[in-house]
Amino acid sequence: MQPTPVNFCQVCGAAMIDANRFGKLRRTCPACGYIHFDDPKVAAVVFIERDGAVLLVQRAVDPERGKWALPAGYIDYGEHPAEAAIREVHEETGLEIAISGLLAVQGGAAEIGASIVIIYAGRVVNGVAQPLDDADAIGWFKKGDPLPDIAFESTHAMLDAWRAGRLTPVPPLR
Repeated sequence: MQPTPVNFCQVCGAAMIDANRFGKLRRTCPACGYIHFDDPKVAAVVFIERDGAVLLVQRAVDPERGKWALPAGYIDYGEHPAEAAIREVHEETGLEIAISGLLAVQGGAAEIGASIVIIYAGRVVNGVAQPLDDADAIGWFKKGDPLPDIAFESTHAMLDAWRAGRLTPVPPLR
């Protein structure tokens, strides 16, 4: 996924041009010299297993509207990734969770919207799951259940690893 081009300088307002800077073609301001760096979007994802089933949410928004995914969302500037993961699960499902470990960090341009995906293992500590915020539905799926239409490579990878018995969380650093 290509980032939206920056057409005007955020410092002085001049029209940006493409120029070779730091070994790569980057949007550059010919007036003041500002160089725009495309920063990655980072998402926090949570894999919650309870009673042999994993929690998935049906997406109510694009991208991938109508498909199912692990609860997830973008990390806000200055927010710790684990706190973002806890917040996103609560916003989407109403559940209060605790992070029990780190499962994976995926990078590159594999995901739609996020170029870095941090995947945590979580456990429910309180609440009743219900679809909120940008979720149309929630469901608990056991290893042998047929899966709905899945969004995002990170969800596919985690479900495949779970079904194969290869999920091993690393305790979080705090």
